[in-house]
Parts: sequence; structure tokens; C-alpha cells
Amino acid sequence: MELFEIRHLLDENEKQINSFRGSLDLEAMEADLAEYQQKMLEPNFWDDPSQAQALINKNNSLKEVYNTFHSLESDWEDLDVAYDLVKESDDSDLRAELESSISSFQDRIEAYQRFLLLDGDYDHNDALMEIHPGAGGTESQDWASMLLRMYQRWGDQHGYQVTSLDYQDGDEAGIKSVTLEFKGVNAYGFLRSEHGIHRLVRISPFDSNSRRHTSFASVEVMPELDQETEIEINEDDLRVDVFRASGAGGQHVNKTSSAVRITHEPTGIVVSSQNQRSQLQNRETAMKMLQAKLARVLEEQNAKELDEIRGEKEEIAWGSQIRSYVFHPYNMVKDHRTGQETANTQAVMDGDIDVFIDAYLKTKLAEG
Repeated sequence: MELFEIRHLLDENEKQINSFRGSLDLEAMEADLAEYQQKMLEPNFWDDPSQAQALINKNNSLKEVYNTFHSLESDWEDLDVAYDLVKESDDSDLRAELESSISSFQDRIEAYQRFLLLDGDYDHNDALMEIHPGAGGTESQDWASMLLRMYQRWGDQHGYQVTSLDYQDGDEAGIKSVTLEFKGVNAYGFLRSEHGIHRLVRISPFDSNSRRHTSFASVEVMPELDQETEIEINEDDLRVDVFRASGAGGQHVNKTSSAVRITHEPTGIVVSSQNQRSQLQNRETAMKMLQAKLARVLEEQNAKELDEIRGEKEEIAWGSQIRSYVFHPYNMVKDHRTGQETANTQAVMDGDIDVFIDAYLKTKLAEG
């Protein structure tokens, strides 16, 4: 890379940083962070744990925006100084190091830009994710469990607290359904890109003739609401059923009807929780899940039909998938909304899905 090209990249990055500065009210951020810190030091801060956690989440989200901006600004200044050194010395090794540093810096600039795109009503919230296998019995149930592992690994890699709220084993292998909770900054903003139907093509490990099979699973992602944004629900609209839990949670759950299923009759939305230790706790968890589903409906209220909004009643089959995972006759994972693809299927199944999340956010940016 020629020196004038390096200079051009540095100037463009400086313009982008100045653009960030113009869109961020840094003084207001400083004041808010100071206020949050003061509240967190108050002796009665944890008297209301849910409100306390909501404030901590808000503080962490704002702090990340604020600190990352200043980190980018400082690192750009270091690159500018390094450019002057390269210009004066014309050292090829120094130039190669600078080019590499600028390339990494450019990636960080783009990542921060996408981070700032997470400005939806619920983007900064925790997320709830449901995974359901499509038709196909053991094949699709095993595929659903593979997706479960993928998302758990992604969450662990990014420092999210991932908890299973409801889990139902498959008949022979895999799972019939699972509900996960992702706690951490911008969990919903990133994971909403995963909402849709996922298709797998592979040689079946359950087929004695080693034939190729196609399986489907649906992933539904919803924002978890804090107390300030809770959606009011009329108790008269609910049908509550209790039953004996069949998943993890201790031996007592199989002896008492501690699991709870809630049906919201106006919309037909059904949620259930069985992993908590008491019926009351499971009811609270199920209500939280119901609020999250209704929030998703409201977020997409311009859709014509509730089925389109929820995505659950869309057929989990051909033509409706958002992403395909092909393990045979070649290796490829392709997102059909963005065209993003990779041949490293193992990395994807180990949780490396950021390339698809970033491509989705870029597409939303381009759409305005």
C-alpha cells in the first residue's frame, strides 16, 4: 500500500470518528454515567433487585458506547503518529505493521458503527429465544439441539449469561423445544437477526443407508422487558394450565404439578416454563416470556397478519428458511437474506455466527 493510500484511509477514519462525535452527546453520557454510579452506591440499591439489574444494564450499555468511542479516538491518534514515523523512516517492516493495524482499526470502526445501529426500542434488552424442530421427527429434533449448542456457545463467547427456561427432550435424540434467556448488553439487538427458519442438509447419522436428509428448525427471538416497559396483560385473556415437569429441575418436579403453561387467548400465543423450582416461579417466568412475545408483535405491528408477525405458524419447510447449513455434498452456510456465506461450517456450529449478524445489521443500515 502506498503512503498516500494509507493517509487517505487515516483521513477517512478520522471523518468517521468525528461523525460519531457529532451524533453522540458525550457530556450527557458523562452526566448519566455519574448519576448511575451514584445510585448504585446507595445502601438500598438492591432493595428492588429487578430495578437494580435494569439500571446496571443501562449503565453497562451506555458505558460501552462511551468507552469504545474514546478508545477509537485514542487509537486513531496512535496510528497517526505511527504514520509520521513510517513516512520519515520509510521502513518496510514498520509500514507492514501499520497497514495491518489500520486494517484491524477499520474493522473496529465498522463494528462500532453497527453497534450504534442498535437503537430500536428493545435492542439493548436481554433476549429470549425459542427453538422448535420442524416436521421430521428425530432428524429435525437433533438439528434443533445442534442449534441450541451453537447459540449457547455464541452466548458464552460474548460474555452473555445463558439460561434454559424451558426444555423438552426429543423422543429418541435432540429436543422438542427449548427456551433460552440471554442476559447482557444488546442481546436482543444482535440475536434478532437469528429469528426465522434454519435449514440443514447432511448425511443422516440416524439413517442406516447413509442417505442425505434435509431438516428444518424455527428460531424465535424476543426482547425481554424491564419493569419500565412492561406490557399490560388482562388476566381475563389468559388460560393457565399446570402440569408435571418433564425436564431438568430436580426430582420434585416430577411429583408435583409445578410446570405452568399460559395461553393468551386473543392472539393464541402459548408459553410454558418448567425449569423453576416452584409453580409460582414458573408462572412468573412464563408471564415474562408472554410479555416478550407480545412486545415482538408490537414491534412489528405493521405486519398484516399475526402469523406473519410471530413467524411460528409459517411452515417450517422449503422456501421459508433464512439460512441454510449444508454439510453434504459440500460445506457451506449461507444466509439467504444477505448473501453472506462461509465454508467453515464447523466454526459456525461452534458459535462463530458474528459474520451473519454483522451482515444482517449492514443490510438494515443500507435499507435506511
